[in-house]
Amino acid sequence: MRKACLESVYQLAKTDKRVVFIGSDIGAGTLDHFKKEMPDRFFMEGVSEAHLVGMMAGLALSGKIPYFNTIATFITRRAFEQVLLDAGLHKLNIRFIGSGGGVVYAPLGPTHLALEDIAVMRAIPGMTVLAPCDAEEARRLMSQTLKHEGPIYIRLAKGGDPVVSREENPCVIGKSIVLREGEDVLLVSTGITAQLALAAADLLKEKKIQAGVLHFHTLKPFDVEGFVRQAGKARVVIAVEEHTVIGGLGSAAAESLAEANFKTSKKFKRIGFPDVFPHQYGSQDFLMKKYGITAAETVRTAVDLLEKN
Repeated sequence: MRKACLESVYQLAKTDKRVVFIGSDIGAGTLDHFKKEMPDRFFMEGVSEAHLVGMMAGLALSGKIPYFNTIATFITRRAFEQVLLDAGLHKLNIRFIGSGGGVVYAPLGPTHLALEDIAVMRAIPGMTVLAPCDAEEARRLMSQTLKHEGPIYIRLAKGGDPVVSREENPCVIGKSIVLREGEDVLLVSTGITAQLALAAADLLKEKKIQAGVLHFHTLKPFDVEGFVRQAGKARVVIAVEEHTVIGGLGSAAAESLAEANFKTSKKFKRIGFPDVFPHQYGSQDFLMKKYGITAAETVRTAVDLLEKN
């Protein structure tokens, strides 16, 4: 996914001279062809993210469109004040590309786990937040970032994830995508949990339970209209995310459900990381399973909520 996203930046730069790429010590060889062909618009800086956000603000105020890539936690934690005040306050066209969203960097421990990045970036006024589910969806979203007004945070997974998005589904920043229809349960996903939700829907179908899957590649602005329309058809709504349950997809869904004021209330559950610092080292899959962010747990939750309905 990262490779697809950065290659898209290169392609955008070829068509628009305003595009500038900035990396924060992200590895030798990254976008070497960009560096060779457009050296005046390629900057590989050291680990100085707060400074780099200020640098990008200057470039953006000068009419450039900077695309900045580094580890997600380095953007959302280390440089938060600069992201908020330099990019957010001034509504600048800066694109923050965060690699390793969620628990991609599980082998490195809690310092590198981006479990609260969506919540942090959602809280910044005017910040658009994207979380594509696979490389192909990342490409479709990146093509729209050039003309988008205001700052954007793009949360990337580890790469190599199965492609579950479909080109025929309209992919528009700010709009959700119906991946599957179903009137018993609505499974709401973002990022790589789209594949998890689809797998859970298949398992539920074996139990004669029809599950719809609504995917949010855009967390902010949240497609309230699309969500309420799909939630209105279901008895149970479950939000599944690779993020803390506080302030992310589940919170956005809960807020929208509460304000929809359905005549018949919906059973609702958030599946994600609880309010903890995961101290275990391992793989992304290991931590997801440990905290119940799986298709099997989603199925169990759906069945339990339906029985209580």
